[in-house]
Amino acid sequence: MKKYILFDNDGVLVETEKWYFRANQEVLKSMNIHLSEQRYLEIMVKGQSAFLLAEEEGFDPVAVEKARDERNRLYQHYIQTEDIQIKGVKEILTHLKKSYKMGIVTSSRREDFELIHAKRGLTENMDFVLCSGEYPRSKPHPDPYLKGLEFFGGKEHEAIVVEDSQRGLESAHSAGIDCVIVHNHFTTSHDFSKAQHIINTLEELEGLLK
Repeated sequence: MKKYILFDNDGVLVETEKWYFRANQEVLKSMNIHLSEQRYLEIMVKGQSAFLLAEEEGFDPVAVEKARDERNRLYQHYIQTEDIQIKGVKEILTHLKKSYKMGIVTSSRREDFELIHAKRGLTENMDFVLCSGEYPRSKPHPDPYLKGLEFFGGKEHEAIVVEDSQRGLESAHSAGIDCVIVHNHFTTSHDFSKAQHIINTLEELEGLLK
């Protein structure tokens, strides 16, 4: 029986994936570099940065870091001005909280995460939140979800991960934790063959866990 739910954030609790891609794409475009959605998804699976393309084009580290800063600024603009809500998520989490302990394990920077969730009330249902830099290695390594499990003091078989990307799935699988993939149109081309279940919406999760 599952006791703990570990949620990814982007694409699972909020619809932010496309805006992060767009911020990367626009900044790289200003550097005369084209970032296709297909290439971005390939980079995403490996847990790499889109600015790998700038490095490949010979941009020096200072220019790349400046571009990252501009990407971060643009992304923060998007997450504060665009509609990133996924309908019904707050109600679902509030209901699940009655039966499970829950946490968020994300690759987002803490400052971005706080901006996203400042007025949403989703984190009120969580026992903890882990962001980028708060575990040794990022997804697809197992470290983020193993660190999350440590917070609960639980065993791998007692937990389940909810993800929307292959990178996140690989992280959960490497950690020995069952993973449910919730459909996100942005990541439909990813390989989800290692997932225990694939669901269309988060509403299906509770019925799956019973």
